[in-house]
Amino acid sequence: MPDFNDVTLLPLCAGLTLLGLIGSWIAWRRRGLAAGTRGVAWSLLPVSLYMTGLLKLLWDIVKSAVTWVTHLIFSPTVWAGVALFGVSVVLYVVSGVARGRGGEKAPKSKPASATAGALTSTGPAPASASAPAGKPAKAPKAKASKQESSEFDEIEDILKRHGIN
Repeated sequence: MPDFNDVTLLPLCAGLTLLGLIGSWIAWRRRGLAAGTRGVAWSLLPVSLYMTGLLKLLWDIVKSAVTWVTHLIFSPTVWAGVALFGVSVVLYVVSGVARGRGGEKAPKSKPASATAGALTSTGPAPASASAPAGKPAKAPKAKASKQESSEFDEIEDILKRHGIN
């Protein structure tokens, strides 16, 4: 890509501004003050970009982007880097799916403070030998036991209807 210097940019920006001002005058005559003023605003941009140095910066950015893209297209090393980036994204997504399905969970031991007969996610907790010998486990109330068994019977009935044993 050619490299523009100040000698080439100044006449280019002045010419663009002059053409824009002529077009703004024509727009002001045909469509009114608002269109002419907007045209003047756009016409002053090339010279203002040149005077602030932003035009050279913009040119360097475009030049660098084009160089990077051409380097990307024709370089096997860059394509290997793109492939590794893709592999890392796929591995990250797979790890999220595995985490969501519980792939990292280790079997949890039951807490020692669980009382015998208390309901847990796997059913009633078994009577453990770690319970104090002086205090016998309390028998569940008859009313609560009757209600729990009727709930379990209903669930068992639903499961049987769907063919799940």
